[in-house]
Amino acid sequence: MPPGKSPRLPAVRWTGFVALTGVLAGLLLMLAAEPASAHVKWFFQSDSAGSLRWDLFFRPVPLLFVGGVLLATLAAVILWRRRGQSFVPGPEALGATDERRSLLYGLVPLILGIHVAVPLLVNGVQGTLFSPDNALPGIWGNFLGLAEAGVALSLFYGGLTRPAAIVLAGLWTGGVFLIGLEPMLENVMFLGFAAFFFFVGRGPLSIDRLLFPRLEPSAALARHAIPAVRVGVGLSFVVVAFTEKFANLPLATGFLEESGLNFTPYLGVPLSDATFAMFAGSVELVVGLWLVLGVFVREIVIIAWFPTNLTLTLFQWEELIGHLPIYGAMAVLLVWGTGPGNISLWLKGVRERLIPLKPGTSEHRSPADQPEVVH
Repeated sequence: MPPGKSPRLPAVRWTGFVALTGVLAGLLLMLAAEPASAHVKWFFQSDSAGSLRWDLFFRPVPLLFVGGVLLATLAAVILWRRRGQSFVPGPEALGATDERRSLLYGLVPLILGIHVAVPLLVNGVQGTLFSPDNALPGIWGNFLGLAEAGVALSLFYGGLTRPAAIVLAGLWTGGVFLIGLEPMLENVMFLGFAAFFFFVGRGPLSIDRLLFPRLEPSAALARHAIPAVRVGVGLSFVVVAFTEKFANLPLATGFLEESGLNFTPYLGVPLSDATFAMFAGSVELVVGLWLVLGVFVREIVIIAWFPTNLTLTLFQWEELIGHLPIYGAMAVLLVWGTGPGNISLWLKGVRERLIPLKPGTSEHRSPADQPEVVH
Protein backbone atom coordinates (compact mmCIF):
# COMPACT_ATOMS: atom_id res chain seq x y z
CA MET A 1 0.00 0.00 0.00
CA PRO A 2 1.43 3.44 -0.94
CA PRO A 3 2.65 5.57 1.95
CA GLY A 4 0.05 7.90 3.41
CA LYS A 5 -2.88 5.90 2.07
CA SER A 6 -5.46 4.78 4.57
CA PRO A 7 -6.89 1.25 4.22
CA ARG A 8 -10.32 2.73 5.01
CA LEU A 9 -10.25 5.26 2.17
CA PRO A 10 -12.90 3.44 0.06
CA ALA A 11 -15.19 3.35 3.10
CA VAL A 12 -14.58 7.06 3.70
CA ARG A 13 -15.44 7.81 0.09
CA TRP A 14 -18.60 5.70 0.31
CA THR A 15 -19.61 7.39 3.54
CA GLY A 16 -18.98 10.79 1.97
CA PHE A 17 -21.08 9.85 -1.04
CA VAL A 18 -23.97 8.79 1.18
CA ALA A 19 -23.68 12.02 3.20
CA LEU A 20 -23.73 14.20 0.10
CA THR A 21 -26.64 12.20 -1.32
CA GLY A 22 -28.58 12.95 1.87
CA VAL A 23 -27.76 16.66 1.63
CA LEU A 24 -28.76 16.82 -2.03
CA ALA A 25 -31.96 14.86 -1.32
CA GLY A 26 -32.90 17.45 1.26
CA LEU A 27 -32.25 20.23 -1.22
CA LEU A 28 -34.37 18.50 -3.84
CA LEU A 29 -37.21 18.24 -1.34
CA MET A 30 -36.93 21.99 -0.80
CA LEU A 31 -37.00 22.49 -4.56
CA ALA A 32 -40.16 20.41 -4.80
CA ALA A 33 -41.84 22.83 -2.43
CA GLU A 34 -40.18 25.91 -3.94
CA PRO A 35 -40.61 25.97 -7.72
CA ALA A 36 -40.11 29.69 -8.29
CA SER A 37 -37.15 31.79 -7.26
CA ALA A 38 -37.91 35.06 -8.99
CA HIS A 39 -36.54 38.34 -7.71
CA VAL A 40 -39.55 39.54 -5.75
CA LYS A 41 -38.71 43.26 -5.89
CA TRP A 42 -38.53 43.19 -9.70
CA PHE A 43 -42.21 42.34 -9.99
CA PHE A 44 -43.86 43.42 -6.74
CA GLN A 45 -43.68 46.77 -4.99
CA SER A 46 -44.98 47.47 -1.50
CA ASP A 47 -44.27 49.67 1.48
CA SER A 48 -42.44 46.76 3.10
CA ALA A 49 -39.93 46.43 0.26
CA GLY A 50 -37.46 48.79 1.86
CA SER A 51 -37.88 47.83 5.51
CA LEU A 52 -36.33 44.61 6.71
CA ARG A 53 -38.15 42.78 9.50
CA TRP A 54 -35.37 41.20 11.52
CA ASP A 55 -37.80 40.82 14.41
CA LEU A 56 -39.68 38.26 12.31
CA PHE A 57 -36.45 36.51 11.39
CA PHE A 58 -35.27 35.94 14.97
CA ARG A 59 -38.01 33.44 15.66
CA PRO A 60 -37.80 29.66 15.99
CA VAL A 61 -39.02 28.64 12.52
CA PRO A 62 -36.84 30.98 10.39
CA LEU A 63 -33.83 30.22 12.58
CA LEU A 64 -34.53 26.50 12.16
CA PHE A 65 -34.48 26.87 8.36
CA VAL A 66 -31.23 28.83 8.40
CA GLY A 67 -29.69 26.42 10.89
CA GLY A 68 -30.51 23.50 8.58
CA VAL A 69 -28.85 25.31 5.68
CA LEU A 70 -25.72 25.98 7.75
CA LEU A 71 -25.50 22.33 8.83
CA ALA A 72 -25.87 21.17 5.22
CA THR A 73 -23.15 23.62 4.18
CA LEU A 74 -20.82 22.44 6.95
CA ALA A 75 -21.32 18.83 5.86
CA ALA A 76 -20.60 19.81 2.25
CA VAL A 77 -17.40 21.64 3.24
CA ILE A 78 -16.11 18.66 5.23
CA LEU A 79 -16.88 16.25 2.41
CA TRP A 80 -15.35 18.57 -0.18
CA ARG A 81 -12.10 18.76 1.76
CA ARG A 82 -11.95 14.98 1.93
CA ARG A 83 -12.90 14.36 -1.67
CA GLY A 84 -11.61 17.46 -3.47
CA GLN A 85 -13.69 16.95 -6.62
CA SER A 86 -17.27 16.90 -7.81
CA PHE A 87 -19.41 13.81 -8.17
CA VAL A 88 -20.78 15.25 -11.41
CA PRO A 89 -18.27 14.50 -14.19
CA GLY A 90 -16.71 17.40 -16.05
CA PRO A 91 -15.87 17.75 -19.74
CA GLU A 92 -12.56 15.89 -19.30
CA ALA A 93 -14.45 12.80 -18.11
CA LEU A 94 -16.55 12.94 -21.28
CA GLY A 95 -13.58 13.02 -23.63
CA ALA A 96 -12.61 16.69 -23.78
CA THR A 97 -8.88 17.14 -24.34
CA ASP A 98 -6.77 19.77 -22.62
CA GLU A 99 -6.45 21.64 -25.92
CA ARG A 100 -10.21 21.80 -26.38
CA ARG A 101 -10.75 22.84 -22.78
CA SER A 102 -8.23 25.66 -23.08
CA LEU A 103 -9.94 26.77 -26.30
CA LEU A 104 -13.28 26.88 -24.50
CA TYR A 105 -11.72 28.87 -21.66
CA GLY A 106 -10.53 31.37 -24.24
CA LEU A 107 -14.19 31.99 -25.17
CA VAL A 108 -15.37 32.54 -21.57
CA PRO A 109 -14.70 36.33 -21.45
CA LEU A 110 -16.69 36.75 -24.67
CA ILE A 111 -19.57 34.65 -23.32
CA LEU A 112 -19.74 36.52 -20.03
CA GLY A 113 -19.26 39.87 -21.76
CA ILE A 114 -22.41 39.34 -23.82
CA HIS A 115 -24.42 38.03 -20.89
CA VAL A 116 -23.53 41.05 -18.75
CA ALA A 117 -23.77 43.63 -21.53
CA VAL A 118 -27.42 42.96 -22.44
CA PRO A 119 -29.00 43.71 -19.01
CA LEU A 120 -26.68 46.69 -18.53
CA LEU A 121 -27.81 48.15 -21.86
CA VAL A 122 -31.50 47.53 -21.17
CA ASN A 123 -31.35 49.03 -17.68
CA GLY A 124 -29.23 51.92 -18.92
CA VAL A 125 -31.75 53.06 -21.53
CA GLN A 126 -34.57 52.68 -18.98
CA GLY A 127 -32.82 54.78 -16.34
CA THR A 128 -32.48 51.94 -13.83
CA LEU A 129 -29.30 50.65 -12.23
CA PHE A 130 -28.59 46.91 -12.66
CA SER A 131 -32.22 45.81 -12.10
CA PRO A 132 -35.67 47.24 -12.91
CA ASP A 133 -36.51 48.06 -9.29
CA ASN A 134 -33.56 50.48 -8.93
CA ALA A 135 -34.82 53.65 -10.62
CA LEU A 136 -32.15 56.35 -10.74
CA PRO A 137 -33.31 59.69 -9.28
CA GLY A 138 -33.56 62.84 -11.41
CA ILE A 139 -30.74 63.71 -13.76
CA TRP A 140 -28.72 60.73 -12.53
CA GLY A 141 -30.95 58.54 -14.68
CA ASN A 142 -29.46 60.24 -17.73
CA PHE A 143 -25.81 60.31 -16.69
CA LEU A 144 -25.53 56.92 -15.01
CA GLY A 145 -27.85 55.34 -17.56
CA LEU A 146 -25.50 56.56 -20.28
CA ALA A 147 -22.55 55.15 -18.33
CA GLU A 148 -24.30 51.78 -18.04
CA ALA A 149 -24.91 51.73 -21.79
CA GLY A 150 -21.29 52.67 -22.43
CA VAL A 151 -20.02 49.87 -20.21
CA ALA A 152 -22.40 47.46 -21.95
CA LEU A 153 -21.05 48.33 -25.39
CA SER A 154 -17.48 48.09 -24.15
CA LEU A 155 -18.06 44.60 -22.77
CA PHE A 156 -19.99 43.54 -25.88
CA TYR A 157 -17.28 44.56 -28.34
CA GLY A 158 -14.33 44.09 -26.01
CA GLY A 159 -12.92 47.59 -26.39
CA LEU A 160 -11.31 49.36 -23.41
CA THR A 161 -12.68 46.56 -21.27
CA ARG A 162 -10.59 47.09 -18.16
CA PRO A 163 -11.38 50.84 -17.93
CA ALA A 164 -15.04 49.89 -18.42
CA ALA A 165 -14.73 47.41 -15.54
CA ILE A 166 -13.52 50.24 -13.31
CA VAL A 167 -16.52 52.34 -14.39
CA LEU A 168 -18.82 49.39 -13.63
CA ALA A 169 -17.39 49.16 -10.11
CA GLY A 170 -17.84 52.92 -9.79
CA LEU A 171 -21.50 52.62 -10.82
CA TRP A 172 -22.03 50.03 -8.10
CA THR A 173 -20.33 52.28 -5.52
CA GLY A 174 -22.32 55.33 -6.65
CA GLY A 175 -25.51 53.29 -6.39
CA VAL A 176 -24.84 52.79 -2.69
CA PHE A 177 -25.21 56.55 -2.16
CA LEU A 178 -27.95 57.23 -4.71
CA ILE A 179 -30.19 54.20 -4.19
CA GLY A 180 -29.02 52.50 -1.03
CA LEU A 181 -26.73 49.79 0.29
CA GLU A 182 -29.34 47.05 0.33
CA PRO A 183 -30.22 47.24 -3.41
CA MET A 184 -26.53 47.29 -4.32
CA LEU A 185 -25.78 44.29 -2.13
CA GLU A 186 -28.55 42.45 -3.95
CA ASN A 187 -26.68 43.25 -7.16
CA VAL A 188 -23.18 42.63 -5.81
CA MET A 189 -22.65 40.12 -8.61
CA PHE A 190 -21.97 43.10 -10.90
CA LEU A 191 -19.04 43.97 -8.65
CA GLY A 192 -17.84 40.40 -9.17
CA PHE A 193 -18.16 40.79 -12.94
CA ALA A 194 -16.30 44.10 -12.76
CA ALA A 195 -13.45 42.30 -10.97
CA PHE A 196 -13.55 39.51 -13.57
CA PHE A 197 -13.11 41.85 -16.54
CA PHE A 198 -10.46 43.90 -14.74
CA PHE A 199 -8.51 40.74 -13.92
CA VAL A 200 -8.70 39.09 -17.35
CA GLY A 201 -9.99 41.66 -19.87
CA ARG A 202 -12.26 40.49 -22.67
CA GLY A 203 -10.05 37.69 -23.85
CA PRO A 204 -8.67 36.87 -27.28
CA LEU A 205 -11.75 37.71 -29.38
CA SER A 206 -11.89 41.41 -28.63
CA ILE A 207 -10.95 44.83 -29.91
CA ASP A 208 -8.51 45.13 -27.02
CA ARG A 209 -6.52 42.09 -28.15
CA LEU A 210 -6.34 43.44 -31.71
CA LEU A 211 -5.72 47.14 -31.06
CA PHE A 212 -4.83 47.72 -27.39
CA PRO A 213 -2.70 44.75 -26.25
CA ARG A 214 -0.91 46.90 -23.68
CA LEU A 215 -4.17 47.11 -21.73
CA GLU A 216 -4.17 43.35 -21.21
CA PRO A 217 -3.79 42.24 -17.57
CA SER A 218 -0.99 40.03 -16.32
CA ALA A 219 -1.29 36.29 -15.85
CA ALA A 220 -1.05 36.84 -12.09
CA LEU A 221 -4.32 38.81 -12.21
CA ALA A 222 -6.07 36.61 -14.78
CA ARG A 223 -5.88 33.56 -12.53
CA HIS A 224 -8.30 35.23 -10.05
CA ALA A 225 -11.03 36.10 -12.58
CA ILE A 226 -13.30 33.05 -12.28
CA PRO A 227 -13.28 33.01 -8.45
CA ALA A 228 -14.34 36.68 -8.51
CA VAL A 229 -17.43 35.83 -10.57
CA ARG A 230 -18.25 32.79 -8.46
CA VAL A 231 -18.08 34.74 -5.20
CA GLY A 232 -19.98 37.74 -6.61
CA VAL A 233 -22.89 35.65 -7.88
CA GLY A 234 -22.93 33.60 -4.68
CA LEU A 235 -23.10 36.70 -2.49
CA SER A 236 -26.05 38.02 -4.51
CA PHE A 237 -27.94 34.79 -3.79
CA VAL A 238 -27.11 35.03 -0.08
CA VAL A 239 -28.23 38.66 0.19
CA VAL A 240 -31.49 38.13 -1.71
CA ALA A 241 -32.32 35.14 0.50
CA PHE A 242 -32.53 37.56 3.42
CA THR A 243 -33.70 40.85 1.86
CA GLU A 244 -36.57 39.22 -0.07
CA LYS A 245 -37.39 36.23 2.13
CA PHE A 246 -36.03 35.57 5.62
CA ALA A 247 -35.75 39.20 6.75
CA ASN A 248 -38.63 40.49 4.64
CA LEU A 249 -41.47 38.00 5.07
CA PRO A 250 -44.24 40.62 4.58
CA LEU A 251 -42.82 41.39 1.13
CA ALA A 252 -42.49 37.71 0.25
CA THR A 253 -45.98 36.76 1.41
CA GLY A 254 -47.53 39.78 -0.31
CA PHE A 255 -45.86 38.72 -3.55
CA LEU A 256 -47.10 35.15 -3.16
CA GLU A 257 -50.65 36.31 -2.50
CA GLU A 258 -50.65 38.46 -5.62
CA SER A 259 -48.90 36.01 -7.94
CA GLY A 260 -50.40 32.76 -6.69
CA LEU A 261 -47.04 30.97 -6.96
CA ASN A 262 -47.65 28.93 -3.83
CA PHE A 263 -49.15 25.89 -5.52
CA THR A 264 -48.55 23.42 -2.67
CA PRO A 265 -52.30 23.10 -1.85
CA TYR A 266 -52.78 21.49 -5.26
CA LEU A 267 -50.20 18.85 -4.34
CA GLY A 268 -52.03 17.90 -1.15
CA VAL A 269 -49.27 19.32 1.08
CA PRO A 270 -50.47 22.88 1.68
CA LEU A 271 -47.84 25.23 3.04
CA SER A 272 -48.48 28.72 4.31
CA ASP A 273 -47.07 31.53 2.22
CA ALA A 274 -44.57 32.29 4.99
CA THR A 275 -43.30 28.69 5.05
CA PHE A 276 -43.16 28.59 1.28
CA ALA A 277 -41.08 31.80 1.29
CA MET A 278 -38.68 30.31 3.82
CA PHE A 279 -38.20 27.24 1.61
CA ALA A 280 -37.37 29.63 -1.24
CA GLY A 281 -34.92 31.53 0.92
CA SER A 282 -33.29 28.27 2.03
CA VAL A 283 -32.61 27.22 -1.54
CA GLU A 284 -31.12 30.62 -2.39
CA LEU A 285 -29.01 30.58 0.76
CA VAL A 286 -27.65 27.09 0.03
CA VAL A 287 -26.80 28.05 -3.55
CA GLY A 288 -25.11 31.27 -2.46
CA LEU A 289 -23.06 29.77 0.37
CA TRP A 290 -21.84 26.83 -1.68
CA LEU A 291 -20.82 29.13 -4.53
CA VAL A 292 -18.99 31.52 -2.22
CA LEU A 293 -17.15 28.65 -0.53
CA GLY A 294 -16.50 26.86 -3.82
CA VAL A 295 -17.80 23.47 -2.68
CA PHE A 296 -19.49 21.05 -5.08
CA VAL A 297 -20.05 23.89 -7.53
CA ARG A 298 -21.28 21.69 -10.38
CA GLU A 299 -23.85 20.02 -8.15
CA ILE A 300 -25.18 23.30 -6.78
CA VAL A 301 -25.35 24.86 -10.25
CA ILE A 302 -27.50 21.98 -11.45
CA ILE A 303 -29.76 22.38 -8.42
CA ALA A 304 -30.01 26.15 -8.93
CA TRP A 305 -30.83 25.81 -12.62
CA PHE A 306 -34.33 24.51 -11.91
CA PRO A 307 -35.80 27.31 -9.74
CA THR A 308 -33.88 29.99 -11.62
CA ASN A 309 -35.50 29.06 -14.93
CA LEU A 310 -38.93 27.84 -13.92
CA THR A 311 -40.61 31.27 -13.74
CA LEU A 312 -39.39 32.45 -17.15
CA THR A 313 -42.74 31.71 -18.80
CA LEU A 314 -44.49 33.67 -16.04
CA PHE A 315 -42.30 36.80 -15.90
CA GLN A 316 -41.03 36.48 -19.50
CA TRP A 317 -38.46 38.81 -21.05
CA GLU A 318 -37.85 40.96 -17.96
CA GLU A 319 -36.70 38.01 -15.90
CA LEU A 320 -34.82 36.49 -18.85
CA ILE A 321 -32.75 39.64 -19.35
CA GLY A 322 -32.22 40.17 -15.64
CA HIS A 323 -30.96 36.62 -15.14
CA LEU A 324 -28.59 36.57 -18.14
CA PRO A 325 -25.47 37.27 -16.03
CA ILE A 326 -26.45 34.42 -13.70
CA TYR A 327 -27.03 32.08 -16.64
CA GLY A 328 -23.62 32.91 -18.07
CA ALA A 329 -21.82 32.41 -14.77
CA MET A 330 -23.62 29.13 -14.08
CA ALA A 331 -22.76 27.77 -17.52
CA VAL A 332 -19.08 28.62 -17.02
CA LEU A 333 -18.95 27.17 -13.50
CA LEU A 334 -20.61 23.97 -14.71
CA VAL A 335 -17.62 23.17 -16.94
CA TRP A 336 -14.93 24.79 -14.77
CA GLY A 337 -12.37 22.21 -13.68
CA THR A 338 -10.80 21.73 -10.28
CA GLY A 339 -7.99 19.28 -10.96
CA PRO A 340 -4.25 19.91 -11.34
CA GLY A 341 -3.43 22.06 -14.32
CA ASN A 342 -6.85 23.71 -14.62
CA ILE A 343 -5.47 27.20 -13.95
CA SER A 344 -2.75 26.61 -16.53
CA LEU A 345 -5.40 25.68 -19.10
CA TRP A 346 -7.35 28.82 -18.20
CA LEU A 347 -4.30 31.06 -18.65
CA LYS A 348 -3.38 29.34 -21.88
CA GLY A 349 -6.90 29.75 -23.20
CA VAL A 350 -7.26 33.48 -22.48
CA ARG A 351 -3.66 34.44 -23.31
CA GLU A 352 -2.32 32.05 -25.96
CA ARG A 353 -5.26 30.67 -27.95
CA LEU A 354 -7.17 32.14 -30.92
CA ILE A 355 -5.39 35.54 -30.99
CA PRO A 356 -2.34 35.13 -28.73
CA LEU A 357 -0.74 37.92 -26.78
CA LYS A 358 2.58 38.99 -28.20
CA PRO A 359 5.68 38.16 -26.16
CA GLY A 360 6.61 40.96 -23.78
CA THR A 361 3.03 42.22 -23.43
CA SER A 362 1.63 42.53 -19.92
CA GLU A 363 4.28 40.37 -18.27
CA HIS A 364 3.63 37.59 -20.76
CA ARG A 365 4.90 34.34 -19.31
CA SER A 366 4.07 30.73 -19.84
CA PRO A 367 1.32 29.48 -17.53
CA ALA A 368 3.67 26.66 -16.58
CA ASP A 369 5.92 29.24 -14.92
CA GLN A 370 3.10 30.29 -12.61
CA PRO A 371 2.56 28.50 -9.29
CA GLU A 372 -0.51 26.34 -9.32
CA VAL A 373 -3.47 27.57 -7.27
CA VAL A 374 -6.49 25.37 -6.71
CA HIS A 375 -9.75 27.31 -6.27
